[in-house]
Amino acid sequence: MPQNQVKKHKVDPKQSLYLLHPYNTCLITAKDRNDQINVMAVAWIIPVNVDPPLIAMSIRPERYTYPMIKERGEFVVNIPTFMQARDVLFCGRRSGRNHDKFQNTQYTPQNARKVNVPIIKECIAHLECKVEKIMTLPDHDLIIGEVLTAYALEDYFIELYNIEKYQPCLHIGKNLFTTCLKETLEPKL
Repeated sequence: MPQNQVKKHKVDPKQSLYLLHPYNTCLITAKDRNDQINVMAVAWIIPVNVDPPLIAMSIRPERYTYPMIKERGEFVVNIPTFMQARDVLFCGRRSGRNHDKFQNTQYTPQNARKVNVPIIKECIAHLECKVEKIMTLPDHDLIIGEVLTAYALEDYFIELYNIEKYQPCLHIGKNLFTTCLKETLEPKL
């Protein structure tokens, strides 16, 4: 059917954010001044600068992890796989105020290389970050972090992800996840 004959329906502006999904789901690890650690799931995270490498993520200030990131000034972005979707959902839907997410999931904390926040051993890649800036927005804050070091499993990432091995945990919205096809396409111009 030609594009001009397809009927499109109105989407409520508050629901329009789902039109931008799916997003790669990341697990953020943080630690407070008493060395209490937590894991939270975040899908609203993007690169925003190359040199220095900066990323931005959007978090509600009332989230348990938010003050940990703010007071320590560092965090780790951990990249899970599609097969970890259940544990990712648990980390996104349960608060660290009431649950020890490392005890309630298959995840294991492991020392990071540059920051004093643990990585998640079972994740395939990690970006260790220091907070560069926090911007206050109406219901979320935008945390901009500088990537101090990053590393990934060799078979899964060499300049780009090996999509034959790595199946990303893509968040569609609500409690739904998907992943990529095991094929790639490089169009010729």
